[in-house]
Parts: sequence; C-alpha cells; structure tokens
Amino acid sequence: MSPARSQPTYRTLLLASCATLVPYGAQMRRAAAQEAQANLAELSVTAEAPPAAVTGPAASAGYIGGITGIGGSLRTVEAASAGVISGAALNSRPITRPGEVLESVPGLIVTQHSGEGKANQFFLRGFNLDHGTDIAISVDGMPVNMRTHAHGQGYADLNFLIPELVGAVEFHKGPYFVRDGDFASAGSVRIDYLDKTDRNVALTAFGAFGFKRALTIASAPLGQGTLLVAGEAQTYDGPWDVPDRLAKLNGVVRYSQGTALDGFALTGMAYWAKWNATNQIPERAVADGIIGRYGTLNPTDGGDTGRFSLSGRWSRTGEAGITRANAYIIRYGMNLFNDFTYFLNDPVDGDQFRQRDNRVLGGGEVGHTFQGDLFGMPMENEIGVQTRTDSIRVGLFNTTNRRYRSTVLDDRVLEASGAFYYENRLRWTDWLRTSVGFRADTYYADVVADTAANSGKARDSIVNPKLGLVLGPWFDTELFVNYGGGFHSNDARGVTATVDPASPLFNISRSPFLVPSTGSEIGLRNRSLRGLETAVTLFQLDFASENLFQGDSGTTEPSRPTRRFGVEWTNRYAVTPWLSLEGDLTVTNARFADRDPAGSRVPEAPTTIASAGITFGEGLGWFGSMRFRYFGPRPLIEDNSVRSKPTALLNGRVGYNFDNGISLSLDILNLTNAKADQITYFYTSRLPGEAADGVADRHFHPVEPTAVRLTLAGRF
Repeated sequence: MSPARSQPTYRTLLLASCATLVPYGAQMRRAAAQEAQANLAELSVTAEAPPAAVTGPAASAGYIGGITGIGGSLRTVEAASAGVISGAALNSRPITRPGEVLESVPGLIVTQHSGEGKANQFFLRGFNLDHGTDIAISVDGMPVNMRTHAHGQGYADLNFLIPELVGAVEFHKGPYFVRDGDFASAGSVRIDYLDKTDRNVALTAFGAFGFKRALTIASAPLGQGTLLVAGEAQTYDGPWDVPDRLAKLNGVVRYSQGTALDGFALTGMAYWAKWNATNQIPERAVADGIIGRYGTLNPTDGGDTGRFSLSGRWSRTGEAGITRANAYIIRYGMNLFNDFTYFLNDPVDGDQFRQRDNRVLGGGEVGHTFQGDLFGMPMENEIGVQTRTDSIRVGLFNTTNRRYRSTVLDDRVLEASGAFYYENRLRWTDWLRTSVGFRADTYYADVVADTAANSGKARDSIVNPKLGLVLGPWFDTELFVNYGGGFHSNDARGVTATVDPASPLFNISRSPFLVPSTGSEIGLRNRSLRGLETAVTLFQLDFASENLFQGDSGTTEPSRPTRRFGVEWTNRYAVTPWLSLEGDLTVTNARFADRDPAGSRVPEAPTTIASAGITFGEGLGWFGSMRFRYFGPRPLIEDNSVRSKPTALLNGRVGYNFDNGISLSLDILNLTNAKADQITYFYTSRLPGEAADGVADRHFHPVEPTAVRLTLAGRF
C-alpha cells in the first residue's frame, strides 16, 4: 500500500464524519456513503484528525456514529442514538423480505402478520408502531408513510425497496431533529438510492417455498451526467397451506448530473404487486386441529398494490452556503381483503372486509444552510420549509370471498400540510456544542364522507422546540443531551366524524388532528478502544394519546396518554479489516400515564429487544454473516394477564466472490427452525359453532420454517 493511500485524506475523514449531518440531507449522506464506504477499511483515527467512522470489513463497512462535521471546522450536535449505515453494511445481512434491511437500525424490529405484499409491522423503543404510525420513513426524499390511510394511520409499505440500490440509511430516534415532523416521535429513517454503480449487476436467486428473484442494475454516462436503470421481478409462495403467490414487479430510472453538493437528479419509480394472505390465526383453531400452524380460516384474504412516482433533487454550494431542494409526485393504490374475526359480526356471510386506498400526493422541501460566527465562535444556521398534499379516496366495504356485499364508508379526503423549521448550531469551545431550533407544522383537511354528518373541514397547528447539547470529547468519549417535541397526525375522517358509520374506525367523540409528544435523552458514546464504538442512551417519551392496533378492524385507534422510559446499548467492533462484530440491547418500560381499572400496560409494547451479529469478508474470496435477533415477550392487554411469547431468530449467509466478478451466496433463514411467532395479538373472534359473543384468544402469525436461498450475481 502506498503511503498516500495508507493514511486517509482529510476529505475522506470529513465525509465520514459528516455522514450523519442532518442539514446536508440526502446529498451529504450519499457522498459520505459512497466515499467513506470505499475507504472505511483503511481509516485510522489519529489525534490530529476529527473522530471518524469505525473501521470494518468491506462486507459491512459503514456504520457511522453521531459525531458530525461541517466545512472542516464546526462539529455539530447529533445524538448518541443517531447514525448512518452504508449500503454495503445493509446488504451484508441475510433477510426474508425487503423491509427487514431496516433491522440494521439498532433496536428496530421489522416483522409481518399477513401476506408478503402488505406493509411490515415495526417495533422500536417500546412502541408497537403498527405499520408506521410513529416511525417516519422516506426513500429518496419521498415520504413512505400514508396519512388517512385505509388500513392504518402512517401505513408505510417498503416492499418497493431494492436493497442493492441503497447508498445510505440515516436514522434518528426521538423527536429532537428539526427536519423530522409527522410520525417521527419514536424515530425516523431516511433511505437514499445510489446515483450510479461502479459495475453493472445481474442477479438471480432461487429458494425454498417458491422464492424466485431476478434483478438487473446498470448505469452509464449520458451527456454530462449518468443514467441508472434497475429492474426487479419476484415471486414467492411461502410455507402457507394457501400459497401467497406473491408476484412483484419493480423498476427505477434515474438521471443525475454533477456532484452530491452541486448537481441534480430526476428519478422515476414503478412498483406493482399482488398476493394472497395468511393473516394471524387463533391459537384455539390450531390446538383443536381445525387448521395447522400454517393454515388459514379464510383462503380468500390478500391484496394488490401499485406505486408510481416521479421525483427530483437539486443542490448548490457557494459562498452563501448550501441550498438544496427536492420535489415529488406519487400515485398510489391499494386493495386489502382481511378477515380477522371470522363470524363474530356476521354469523352467516362472515366478517371479511375490503379496504381500498387510492391517492395522488405531492410535495417537496427547500432548505438553506449557511455559516457564520458569533463573537468569534463558529456558528451555523439552517432554515427550511416542507409541504405535502394528499388527494385521497378511501373506502371500507363488507365482502365475502372478495365479493362485494355492502359499503361501510366511501370517502374523499383532501389533506395538506406545511412546515417551517430553523436551527442554530454553535460551537462554544472545543468541548461544548449546542443546537437550538424549532419546527412549526400546520395541517388542513377537507373530508367529503358518504355519511353527510361525518363530512367537514379541520385545521390544526403545532410548534415544537428542538434542543441539543454535546460535551467532549474527553478520553474519546462524548456526552449528548437532547430534548424535543414531536407529534403524529390522526386519520382526518376521525377528526371530522360525528356519527359511527358502523365502523370500528371511528369513535363517536372526535379525535384530535395532531397529537403531541415530548421526548428527552442523555447518551454517552465512547471510542477509546481502537475499532470499537459503544454508546449507552437513557430516553423518555411522553405521548398525549397512544394509537393502538384494533384486531377487529385492522386499523389503529386513538387511546390513552402514555409514558416510556428505557435504556439502549449499542456496539460496533471492527476486530480486523475483514471481521466485525455488533450487539444491541434495548429495555423499555411503557405505561399508560392515566389511571384506569383496565390496567396500565400498553398492549404490544416490547420490553426487551436485542440483536447480535458477526460479518466477515474483504474483497475476493469468502464472505459471510450471522445475525441473531431477540424480540421479547409483550403484554397483550392492559392488565398484563395475557402476554406474548418471545421470538429468537438466527439467520446466516456464506458466499464466495470470484475474481471474474461472479459471486455465489447461500442464505439460511431461521437456521434453528424456531417455532416462534412473528406477531401475536389478543382479541375476540368467533369460529363456526361458538357462542355469539365469540371467544377472546391469542391470534398469532408464525415465523416461517428454515428456508434456503441461493443467489448468483455477476458484476461487469
């Protein structure tokens, strides 16, 4: 290795340390991921250089902690619980479904309780986030969470994600960051796609239970820029008695010019999928031999969905600072057929229902970051605006075997929002940095319901402070203190409704439009042992109203105020340039904040989440990964008398990179063949012959048995 290459350039160190920088957004994260990922294995943190990313193997390089930098001088406030994960690290993991790549975020559980085309269910910091109620997810600057959605508030379907295109994933936990608004109280995840690939990729994969996947990614110079094209097709049946018969088509076309900080990109995406669904089933049906563990009580459940988008981003860097802008328009549609209670509501025709959601949404963001000084102290200011408008048609219909029987509701909603944010970051001394900012959001909705009494207009606004403090580093250790307010919006139909249209979605009393949250945390990050980054965080989050999953309707409903406090411990250890270890633990206490005879426990709130992993490989030759994930038991009702079982899963991967650009890898999912549950609920359902008021029972969706998948990839 030449001397010039053996020491990292200052630009490399700057990009690595800037990778978690909030104000630079997608542009800085993308630049950091692409350059730092190529150099991380060779970085060595010196006393003269700012602390940078942990070194690691090429197969998983790129977990970058919360120390950030601007312009080579001002290191800004983040949090001990924030970070960036490179695409290489994310793709080193064996996964069952696309959304599971987000389990690279420490403490985040991604699971499924239905067919593979449906949105995942998320758990983080003692939250059952349902399909995305309090975790804000974006892909390439476009929001994934859908508000006023047919199936659940904040519904975030990530099945269109192509993991091999991901350049970087930025995550935050807690409501402390000015760019994070709706649905971000527990956390936020920003996923950025690459502008180009060094080599074209052709990939094919086959596996158990009818798994087949084909993927092609190609990029080439075009004019003064680069054209990137990707296409994906996948089928999957699963182990279910009624096969999923998932069929998925996915495509991305992007044209980009310039650099990450001085350039633009235009991107088009298209996604379509259809599937059958084996939803959660009652334990008594399995115990009595009515169905098997992988059986279903309604073989006609399932759905279809489509997503088509056009987006653009632009950035410019000059003496006045950095200006960035992005805009998007998305056309989205979904049909879901679910039957959770069987014959409880209708003992003759059954309880299956169809949820329909069709919408066009558009929006964007403009931000500017500029530097200055205050009495000689380096200072930075960030200012920005965000906007989004959804034109929605949303409906709920009673069905039998997917055949229409009656309409419960068929509504049209126009929902718009705007936000303004400002943050000042100041470096007082070498060991003291502060961040002070606020975010103001305003919402408007116009609901035209088929039940006239439920039509109406609603408005609401909220202003939240965002504060941060960083002390250190002393002895390679920094102390982070963060405080902030957040919120989630509620379904606009529940805000204007005055009567119950025979749907459990609505309470007779109107729901608040915006529900505030308040969070705080104190964290410690240490890098005193070469190659090891460890962080401990104590956090608290209060919510004015918890949204809880309701099994009889498949939606979330507003509930009582809650308080959570807990501790997180995260570790990343690059043992050698080709071997890395990691381990995370989150323990949370979640309780309702008011008194009620029903009890104080928050249903589905996880107490313990843990994970561990080992990754090896560098360049050519053997590579592999082993991942362990523990999802602890949870209370299923308020008095804690019914609890779920814990779930422990082990996935593995081993492969070989040949010098001709061909690679072969073998994934073994659920390596120990654990007979565990993906998710468990407790509610009342009725099977044929049971009492009219039904039976309260655990309903579970099992983990898939051991599955093997073989992937052959070529790079040329």
